[in-house]
Amino acid sequence: MAKILVTGGTGHLGRDLAPALTEAGHTVRLLARKTGQDNSVEWVMGDLATGDGIEEALRGIDTVIHAATLSPIAKRGMRLVDFFSSPSSVDVDGTRYLLAAAEHSGVSHFIFVSIVGLEFSRLPYARVKLAGERLVRESSLPWSVIRATPFYYLLAQMLGGLKWLPVWPLPTSPSNPVDTRDVAFYLSRAVTDGKRGVRPEIGGPDMMPFSSFARQYCDALGLRRLILPLPIGRKMSLGMGLVETGERLGKRTWKAWLSEQCERAR
Repeated sequence: MAKILVTGGTGHLGRDLAPALTEAGHTVRLLARKTGQDNSVEWVMGDLATGDGIEEALRGIDTVIHAATLSPIAKRGMRLVDFFSSPSSVDVDGTRYLLAAAEHSGVSHFIFVSIVGLEFSRLPYARVKLAGERLVRESSLPWSVIRATPFYYLLAQMLGGLKWLPVWPLPTSPSNPVDTRDVAFYLSRAVTDGKRGVRPEIGGPDMMPFSSFARQYCDALGLRRLILPLPIGRKMSLGMGLVETGERLGKRTWKAWLSEQCERAR
């Protein structure tokens, strides 16, 4: 079994990834700016943006899963500034620090968590994330890149921001967002399957128009909103981040995920 350093372990994906790895028998160490309460993993304090603590975090580690990212949009929703700039301190500088330290430590496998369709997105965040991915691909380390479609929680966050509108004009472009638990399971398998390089992308099991995801969201929450399907071209769809993949599919549907969230809220 591997000894794994996980970055981004306190994020949405990381909170599912750490249990998936420990259940598979791996020893897991989380790099974070402050330690958490989970005693099933090791904690080491560090900061990707500055490089502090990274070398110490990598001592005795053979596999790195780099799941950390800095997306202001994911934290607080879309704002005008996000169309012009996005911070690169974690996704580029932090990736560079981590790769250099991993090479020095003799890490045997560096797994980078990325996003489907980065090349087509017009958002500065996508360009920053793609720059980090390219650093991994150019590294001398044995590496894997695993791209996922947007996560369900991001879709829910975006649709939640529309609640104040009585009418939702939304694209009919197909997409298949995915549950973080399915991505976590895929990453845990990638640790020991012996493969390297660009892996099959993963998306959710529902391939639907974006407007259909919104309709299911309203149904689950009991919202009465008029959804106006809006046909747009594929180039514009990809530029907006409405992406899909059929290479590998998760198991949890959007409807099932929504049902879970509603149950937790009660």
